Amino acid sequence: MMNKRHFLRTLAPALFAGTTFVRSETYLTQDQAAKILSPGETLKPIEVTLTAEQKKAIQDASGVRVRAVKLQVWKTSGGGWFIVDQVIGKHEFIDYAVSLKADGSVRGVEILTYRETYGGEVKNAKWRAQFTGKTSAAPLKLDADIKNISGATLSSNHITEGVRRIVHTWALALKGR
Repeated sequence: MMNKRHFLRTLAPALFAGTTFVRSETYLTQDQAAKILSPGETLKPIEVTLTAEQKKAIQDASGVRVRAVKLQVWKTSGGGWFIVDQVIGKHEFIDYAVSLKADGSVRGVEILTYRETYGGEVKNAKWRAQFTGKTSAAPLKLDADIKNISGATLSSNHITEGVRRIVHTWALALKGR
């Protein structure tokens, strides 16, 4: 019979060789994020499916690929918007929420679920606060008007791109609804 110490020294390295362990951490539920980003407001779900023309226009304007044409969107009682989206980190998806004011400017960004093994610094409130007030007219580019986080470069960049895509989505598909 093999004892635990012998197993850990001899067989465990062979069993787990080449295996990547993925950590997933949920920071907020969608409802919790909505309460933080749109306090005191009621949210009404809005069914939004982008047309091929809207998808192309958003991609052209934002410079970011639009993967999903069916959006997770709610209109707030104050005339703003609450949008849940996903971007890829390095290897795994990052779920996040963006709240927009009625004029399309960013009210706030919250990280819902982070699945990467490192780079979770994007949940830092100070880093996320850089998006507040940004619109489709802002560059929303990493190292231009959004500071990069060393060790979380891909996550920082992809969240920045996602928010840029969302503000352009508002301007081209949600504004006036």
